[in-house]
Amino acid sequence: MPRRILIAKPGLDGHDRGAKVIARALRDAGNEVIYSGLHQTPEQIVETAIQEDVNGIGLSVLSGAHMTLFPKVVELLAERGAGDIIVFGGGIIPDQDAAALYDAGLAGIFTPGTSLNEITDWVENHIPQR
Repeated sequence: MPRRILIAKPGLDGHDRGAKVIARALRDAGNEVIYSGLHQTPEQIVETAIQEDVNGIGLSVLSGAHMTLFPKVVELLAERGAGDIIVFGGGIIPDQDAAALYDAGLAGIFTPGTSLNEITDWVENHIPQR
């Protein structure tokens, strides 16, 4: 069965073109993709992930709030007993922040310019199928 991936836009960032491009690329690569829409709270994202029984969550933030929002999603997943859901993130993320995000439990970080093939290959290799 295909992987189920939630693509989510936490926080107040209103730019979702990149997230939609990633969602389409993942779908074209054979994954089931759920797109949360804009302005989701970490709590809403985790609830959706659990309700939709996803294998992975891709978070996208361009507003600079990644250091708060990304770790909060990982923390809430653990609190809800869903820590096995793989979380990856993308956006404008400085290198020094990426190391801290990995330490906070993110499994992958992708910045602008990363090829769609690199992202879809990463998902195939790091997120188990259902």
